Amino acid sequence: MSKQNQHKIVIGITGSFACGKSTVARMFKTRESELIDADKVAHEASRQGGAVYSKIVNFFGKGILKKNKNIDRAKLAGIVFVNSSALKKLNRMVHPAVIKEIFRRVKNSKKKIVILDAPLIIESGLRSLVDKLVVVTVKPGQQFSRSRLRFLNKSEITKRIKSQISQNAKARFANFIIDNSGLMSETRKQVSEIRRTLARLARKDFSG
Repeated sequence: MSKQNQHKIVIGITGSFACGKSTVARMFKTRESELIDADKVAHEASRQGGAVYSKIVNFFGKGILKKNKNIDRAKLAGIVFVNSSALKKLNRMVHPAVIKEIFRRVKNSKKKIVILDAPLIIESGLRSLVDKLVVVTVKPGQQFSRSRLRFLNKSEITKRIKSQISQNAKARFANFIIDNSGLMSETRKQVSEIRRTLARLARKDFSG
């Protein structure tokens, strides 16, 4: 347990695009834990009145707005995933606010276990917050087939996958790896095994 996570354990769940990390994160959730979804935190920060809304609109222009003045996330994604410098700029705007809010929520959580669902735990600097890192992987071909369900074409899928570090690179940072290539029941079995291991570690930490 890290010093900043006194009296709680933070479990990070991450994975590359379309690997099913959020599905796995929900499997880890119990009544004794709190789930923090980094994507939802980012959405809140970029809504009207949010911490980074004005910065994004000022840089990318009002053309990215819907009629209700909220940011059209699909339109923004269409811009940044074909322009690496634009993506880096967006990340520099959003990540600090999201990281700050995540640290705040972890600190204020009343639960002994906090589950952090975040695609960029390794890339964004959130690794220092996490006590145990779970990396969700799938076979490369499945990233494409699952991404097609999001109505993205092959070029769009490729660009989104390449915008993150590879599955193999993420796996090198993992305390646990979940292969989400098979049936949902097989994924649940892996989650259950990891949860039992984490429960033993938690008892050891809190009694030590």
